[in-house]
Amino acid sequence: MCPATRARRALGAALACLLAAGLAAACGKEGSPPGKGPAPERLPHYRVARDVRLPASPTWTRAKRRGHLVVGVKEDQPYLGEKDPATGTYAGFDIEIAKMMSASLGFPPRSVRFRTIASANRETALQNGQIDLYVGTYTINAGRAKLVGFAGPYYLAGQSLLVRRAEDDIHGPGDLAGRRVCSAAGSTPYQRLKADYPKAVLVAYDTYSVCVDNLLTYQVDAVTTDDAILIGYAAKAPRELKVVGKPFSEEPYGIGVPRGDTALRLALDDALRARERDGDWKKAYDATLGLSGVPAPHPPTIDRHPAS
Repeated sequence: MCPATRARRALGAALACLLAAGLAAACGKEGSPPGKGPAPERLPHYRVARDVRLPASPTWTRAKRRGHLVVGVKEDQPYLGEKDPATGTYAGFDIEIAKMMSASLGFPPRSVRFRTIASANRETALQNGQIDLYVGTYTINAGRAKLVGFAGPYYLAGQSLLVRRAEDDIHGPGDLAGRRVCSAAGSTPYQRLKADYPKAVLVAYDTYSVCVDNLLTYQVDAVTTDDAILIGYAAKAPRELKVVGKPFSEEPYGIGVPRGDTALRLALDDALRARERDGDWKKAYDATLGLSGVPAPHPPTIDRHPAS
């Protein structure tokens, strides 16, 4: 390895450490999530619905008996779902969606118990009752709808590419032949790239934070997932990273629920519609994902997904 390459990778390693640790926590833990997140004092507060009754929902009934909801989330996605390694606090747009849905179901948001679930384990976690809901950049698609139910969508993203700032040869998926591209194992973006762009050299990890670390240390050439996730990472290190090209898919994010729990799914659809109308949805976006500089889009039309 030439000295210039060694120096470049050393710089990349230092940047990856800073990104993963948020400048405050110690480096060294693979895939450590960023420490910086939305300011807690600027997050919205959600009115808790009173006298909620969902006797037809076994999931809601179990949660009511225990006194709180258990929500599966991501912990390594800046401004969407990230966990502060120092305090264990979760923050981001998905976290706010979970809190407002909790309030609409009659549970104080402060009582929500968040649990990190990797992309590859989402369906299993819902099927075995490990979690009540899943809110974590969870794309609604026909294959997953055979295994779980979906409320929403609450956000429409699109698959894109994250590269190093100095990269001039990758502008879209057509430029990935022979290039090492990282995504999360089991994710929709990984499957799409594998099927539609077979000349790319795919690399998979459980979390996108490890992919970004590998990008900064020159072990991969690009990271692919939804643009909302990539925008957050680029905002963390704007001098080192950039999102390139136009989105090449549509990724409707839904709230995962146990399959067959129609009462819960429809209650969440109604809650999303109400929170969009009263402005809570936009307040949540502005306080989290909006910090990336991308203005709030119009919320997508809610599909009640009768087949799920």
